This record gives sequence, C-alpha cells and structure tokens, in this order.
Amino acid sequence: MSTQGGSGPVPFVLPGPPPMRDTVEGWERWRVTRRDFMPAPRLSLAEWRLLSPRKKSLHDLHRSATHANLQLLQTPMADAVTKLLHGRVMTNALKHKPTTRAGVMVTGGGYQGKTETGCEILATFEDIWRELHRHLNPDAVPGARDLHVPVAYVQTPVTAKPKSLCKAILNFYGAQLHPRMDLPDLLRQVAASLHDHGTRALLLDDITRLRLHRADDQDTLDLIRAFMSMHVTLVLIGVDIPGSGLLREGRHDPDTGQVTFPPAQQSKVHGREATQTERRFDLVELDRFRYETDEEIAAWIDHLTGVEDQLRLLKAHRGMLTAGRMPEYLFGRTNGVVGLLERLVEDGCQEAIDSELECLTEPLLEGIAITLGDPSRDPGAGEIPDTPPTGSDTAAKDRPVKRKRPRNTVFDDHGPAASTGT
Repeated sequence: MSTQGGSGPVPFVLPGPPPMRDTVEGWERWRVTRRDFMPAPRLSLAEWRLLSPRKKSLHDLHRSATHANLQLLQTPMADAVTKLLHGRVMTNALKHKPTTRAGVMVTGGGYQGKTETGCEILATFEDIWRELHRHLNPDAVPGARDLHVPVAYVQTPVTAKPKSLCKAILNFYGAQLHPRMDLPDLLRQVAASLHDHGTRALLLDDITRLRLHRADDQDTLDLIRAFMSMHVTLVLIGVDIPGSGLLREGRHDPDTGQVTFPPAQQSKVHGREATQTERRFDLVELDRFRYETDEEIAAWIDHLTGVEDQLRLLKAHRGMLTAGRMPEYLFGRTNGVVGLLERLVEDGCQEAIDSELECLTEPLLEGIAITLGDPSRDPGAGEIPDTPPTGSDTAAKDRPVKRKRPRNTVFDDHGPAASTGT
C-alpha cells in the first residue's frame, strides 16, 4: 500500500506501541517485525508539488517516520562484535559437553549502538536456530511442546540485588512468582525456565548499573557468573566495563582477549553442584568512529554515505553529508558517536521539512541542539554521553555579558518611616 492513494490507514504507522523486548512476547514481536518498516518513496520536488494537499501531508509524515526509523548500519567496529558474538553463541549452542559456556562482554560508550547491535546479532542467531529446528524446541519434554525461546533479553535492574535480577529474568518468561520465594527457589526456577524453553543465549543489558562497592551488587555479579553453569551463553552489555569495576576479580589475557573469573560462590544450581571451573568472558569493544588517519576518515564518510542514502529530503543532493566540510563538521558535533549522529540527523531533517529548506546544511544543523533526556538511561552509569557544543553555543559562551545599567534611585520615595529615621 502506498501513501499516494486511498483513504485507509497509513502503512508506515505500525499497529500498537513499540515492542518492549524484556518479555517473551515483546522480544518475539520485535524480532519478526524488525525489518517490516517501509521507507517513504523518493520523490523530487516537482513530483511532490503534483500531489494533492492530503497526499503531500501523508508523504511528509511518511518522510518523518523514515527519518525516525533509520536502519542500523554495519560499521567496522560492529563487524568485530558481530564476528565474535555470533560465533560464540552458535558454537556454544552446538555444544553437548556439560562444560561451562564462555560468555561475551560488549563494552563501549553511551549511545554507540551496543544494545541494538547485540540484539540484532542475537535475533539473527535465533532466526537461524529456529529454522534449523523447524521452529520447535529441541529440548522439549516428550509429549509436550514447551514454548521455544532461544534468546532471552533482560535489563539489569537499576538497584540490582540477586532476587531482583532473578525476578527480572523470570518476568521475561512470564513465570508465576510466589511472594515468599527465597533466593535458592528463584535460582532453581531461573535454571528451569532457561532449560525448559531451550534458551541458548541470555543477554543482560546495562550491566554496569552494578556498583561493586555495594554488597548486594557483588552478590549479584557472583550470581551472574553462576548462570554460566546453566548451559547458556551469557552476554553482558554495558558502558565502559573495564572502568566500571566489574573486571576487578578477573584476569585479562592480552593474547586471547579473554577475561577469566574465579568460580562463583553459588554452590548449587538447579539442584546440581555447579561446575567449579573458572568462568571465561570474551571482552569486545564497540568503539566510536575516529577521525585521524585516512582509513578512519574513509570509514566515517562511508557511514555518512549510508545515512545519506536513507534520507528523503526533496532538495537532497549527492554529497549532502559527505562533501566539503560536512564530514568534519558532523564529526565535531557528535565525536563520532553513531547515536548522537542519528539524533542530529533526525532532528535536522524534521527542521528541514518544517522550514521548507528540504536539505541539511551546516547553518541549519547549527540551530539543532542534541538533547539526551532519556529517563530509561542511567547517567551515573555513563549511559548518557557528553554532547559537544554547537558553534552558536560556543559563541554565546565567549560573548561578553552586558551588565544592566543600575536604576537611578535619587528621586525614590522611601515613605514616612524613612524620613523619621524609624
């Protein structure tokens, strides 16, 4: 269905609210619909002017939706994460030995696309895994058809405790929780849920919300390492994991890139003795773009080319984001952080449509402030990066402040109390 005809519902507004990935239903809905959005068709200014007023309005709305849903582009940094994470999850999923599965830690700064990249990699793995098993759970109990959930996505609670983390995992599966369940009971139910649903990868997002100066957080990290005995690949995603203290007990091997932890203190998992082997994680960084060497500059321009190709401005031209000073300007505004670039381009495109300029220029972008007031992110955990100031911000800061001339008070009437000296 096109935005150019008909009076029915517009096809680019997906039904219902955006899926929340921290439940089985939400994750499944996101996974199967993540590529369903259709961008607006490309129209020239002359073609747009031929549309009726209603069709112009619909097309403009479709263009705004396109700019608000820019595709996740693969970057050289994301290539390294994809290679490691997909390979690790697939290899572990094919293991039949009762050994501890090595996990993966994905680190990087805020707004660098760690969560979206990790979820996309695991969703692709799930697509392959489901097709391999004809969408049935290979570990289902004979005579039953347990819900098949190859990937579980859980956000680390802001104030994490062992019980709250277990409950967050069980809430993903929609498990019934008894209010009086103690930690061993919760741990056994987590292990049972992971096994019964055929879960192969458990993604714990925002893991650096743990503050290891708190005893509860230390216990939670110890519990997380115990999950590795449940035959799942543990994927931890967080901001600046090396600087967060999470690796304090770990030993980093520079040759392999692995971090080795001592075994967890949880003695039993799902009624069995936990394997007392060391827990291993591969640490990989999803870094921002750099702008120093020719290779780094070329990678940044390639990324801008991919972004530019998705834009639907009526006066856009080839090289709008990649020619002249624009690549350097965009890097200065965003520090090479893909999330900041996306926010700047999205808001800039909306301003270009509203102002009828229909093109991204440096003067237009100078008037766009990058605001990151996201209540779901924890600034204390580094999830919100600093944003470089615009040129107008710098000029305003450097401009001398004009002091207001004081008012002449000579002829003020201070009242009878003043004249009597009381």
